[in-house]
Amino acid sequence: MRPVTQFMVERRLMEVSKRLAKAREELAVAEEQADALADLAEDARVRALVSETPLAGRESQEARRHADAMAGARDQLAGQVSRLESELNELLDKLTAD
Repeated sequence: MRPVTQFMVERRLMEVSKRLAKAREELAVAEEQADALADLAEDARVRALVSETPLAGRESQEARRHADAMAGARDQLAGQVSRLESELNELLDKLTAD
């Protein structure tokens, strides 16, 4: 590998590594939030079943929407982590190929 090309791959490798670390941190936070919101949604669902009031039903639906939205955000972050890991592996392969 030419020195300039190797330098570019190493530079890109460092950038992707930093992005991956940040994405993993964000994913960990999103997983905690998604779990907490799922628990709250389940509690609201049970309260709605027990109380059988329209207000409790609406609160349950709103809690479920929030939980679903957070789960979607978590899934997007998981996909981003996966893509960055793949990119990192490709860069490592390039670096070690020559």
